[in-house]
Amino acid sequence: MSLIHSTAIIDPSAKIGANVSIGPYSVIGANVEIGEDCWIGPHVVLNGPTILGKRNKIFQFASVGEACQDKKYDNEPTELIVGDDNVFREFTTIQRGTIQDNGKTIIGSGNLFMAYVHVAHDCIVGDDTVMANQSTLAGHVKVGDHTILGGNVMIHQFCQIGANCMIGISSIIVKDVPDFLTCMGSPTAPKGMNFEGLKRRGVDKDDMRLLKRAYRIVYREGHTLSEAIEELSYDEKSNQYVDQFVESLQRSTRGIIR
Repeated sequence: MSLIHSTAIIDPSAKIGANVSIGPYSVIGANVEIGEDCWIGPHVVLNGPTILGKRNKIFQFASVGEACQDKKYDNEPTELIVGDDNVFREFTTIQRGTIQDNGKTIIGSGNLFMAYVHVAHDCIVGDDTVMANQSTLAGHVKVGDHTILGGNVMIHQFCQIGANCMIGISSIIVKDVPDFLTCMGSPTAPKGMNFEGLKRRGVDKDDMRLLKRAYRIVYREGHTLSEAIEELSYDEKSNQYVDQFVESLQRSTRGIIR
């Protein structure tokens, strides 16, 4: 059973799952699919094509699945795909993809998008991330799992933000951020590894010690990036976390923050 307020406007093509609540004056557009147990507050606009997973919560005045703000966009049927258990707070704006990319904006599961967050076209956001108030992703940005963006953080288009990162308040990111880093400022500078976040995720001290050593090789010993990657790639002390760090260095397309 779904609980839909009498003032909500639902397009006939929309698919509403079981036990979905839709508040007063919300608008559910064409080609929207809402998974079971979702809660849609009052004055929310959901446009499609959009697929919303289970148990998502969308608070008042959010706009989810709207056409993007790219001037090249010409009303092509691009998509927004959202996983489960996400929270979208007030005035959040999440936009669909463009045909200049893969045509999809993709949001994982378990994420918290605080008030006034903006996720632009063709972004990919992983699982269990937090984007604090007014943080903004430009088009084509990728954000890894378990990463936190502080308030007012702005990410330039095509940047890749690694997994388990902590981006400090009001940072402006114009290059890629490798996995596990803490960084902040404008221009943004690395401040070490996100050991507090790793500790919360159960990473043990020996693994964090190896990551600290890997950070020192990349950021403290005067190597070029290619030299640092080569040294870490053939390091007998490497482990899965160091390997993940090296992989994030190798996949960078814009250069990393240093």
